[in-house]
Amino acid sequence: MSYSQTCPDTGCKFELTDMLEHGYIEQLFRQNYSKMIHLARVLLGNDGEADDVVQEIFLRIADSDIPPKSDNYLMVAVRNACLNRIRQKQLHEKVKNLLPIDADADFQPIEKQQERLEDIAAFVDGQMEEPHRSIFHLRFDEDLTIADIARRLGLNPNTTYKYLAQCMEHIRKHFNIH
Repeated sequence: MSYSQTCPDTGCKFELTDMLEHGYIEQLFRQNYSKMIHLARVLLGNDGEADDVVQEIFLRIADSDIPPKSDNYLMVAVRNACLNRIRQKQLHEKVKNLLPIDADADFQPIEKQQERLEDIAAFVDGQMEEPHRSIFHLRFDEDLTIADIARRLGLNPNTTYKYLAQCMEHIRKHFNIH
């Protein structure tokens, strides 16, 4: 059974299932939503992201067969989800800053730029060991986030970032990129 709940404050819709037949999640939602959204907004500083975090928590609860034991669980879940989002943003910023943009590259013909990218990919494939090679391709070929790469390869996100940073340093040295 599918159920749609709309928050009166934000108009945010929640698709909830299973436990709703007994009204449990609706009761949790009504009792805790305002505290949860307030905490998420304070931690993230963004209403849209706060709504996403709270919605994801209620969706996880709806998909679970085990209801939360207390309202405290919900606040801890919000805090942890917000901290994870903040950590992901920080990792994303670190990755963006790994390889500075070469201003001269913008003025090169597209064929030269493509050739340079192919040279880098060939260097990675020929010279890098695993998991560096896989992490590089997942990040730049498949455009996955550090968190997604870590999940796919069964690594810690910080370890994944470290491997990507090492890979980028080897590329910088080999191609004399400053």
